[in-house]
Amino acid sequence: MAANAIDQTRRMLSLVTYLRERPGARVGDVARAFGISEDELIADLDVLPMCGTSFRGGDLLDIDTDGDRIWWHNPDDVAEPLRLAADEATALLVAARAVATLPGLREGDRQALVRATAKLEAAAGEVAGASARLSVTFESEGGVFADVDRAISERRRLWLRYYSPARDELTEREVDPIRLFAVGHTYLEGWCHLSEARRTFRLDRVAEIKLLDAPAAAPELELRDLSLGLVQPSDEDPQVVVEVGPGGRWVAEYYPHDSADELPDGGLRITLRTPDPASLRRLALRLGRDGRIVEPADLASSARRAANEALAAYESQV
Repeated sequence: MAANAIDQTRRMLSLVTYLRERPGARVGDVARAFGISEDELIADLDVLPMCGTSFRGGDLLDIDTDGDRIWWHNPDDVAEPLRLAADEATALLVAARAVATLPGLREGDRQALVRATAKLEAAAGEVAGASARLSVTFESEGGVFADVDRAISERRRLWLRYYSPARDELTEREVDPIRLFAVGHTYLEGWCHLSEARRTFRLDRVAEIKLLDAPAAAPELELRDLSLGLVQPSDEDPQVVVEVGPGGRWVAEYYPHDSADELPDGGLRITLRTPDPASLRRLALRLGRDGRIVEPADLASSARRAANEALAAYESQV
């Protein structure tokens, strides 16, 4: 399995220190020291010259290799103390103060952030006063995030009122949280006792949240590799067949699928899997004349009924 971005970032930070102390280090020796292949090391070395001490791209690391040895030509230049420009210091101070006010932030983390902010203010001088006139207000998602984070740290179960756009309804669920992650939006992954399965919840769709006294007891589950995408259908999920016209070919780009066969009219016959086939009714409504659900038959029928009901509702308003 490929290393994720966090693992690679940690490795590259260690690599900078390692190379500074070993000028002319051999590629093979460095790769063995970090437990990676020489190709992976070369890929890291291709990225490092784009890093440096300035947010604007100046003072970049001048590191290269001849395939046998690695040379760092300006280690002393980047070792100088970091000096922030006024806008850089302002951005950091405003962000730090905003995060420190998040509800539910662990007190130890809050105090550490306050201390770091005080040091930054001292270093920033007059800029710190200007940044104090700026503030950031978090969306309501921030409170949900804090409660989920607390539930994870205290290993407690959560109660949610959650909006499902696929069904256009609110459901109440008890969830044993597993982790928080961000892929475009911020999500909670947990064991849902309503579904008796692992489920993912978008934080901005949580209408209400409560921490319960019951301990979280999610079954042992292997964490998914999110580099493969948020939606990862299983071979056990029900199969759905959708036929789209030329205007609906985007479905094959947007939805993970098993196959996409060309149709004579320039459209596609797409076979895909989903743990919740009913959620595709919204897709059918969105496609309109550009597509239809073919299988399973009961889902195709319910999609037609939904379309007819939507049309009737529209005509009654005209």
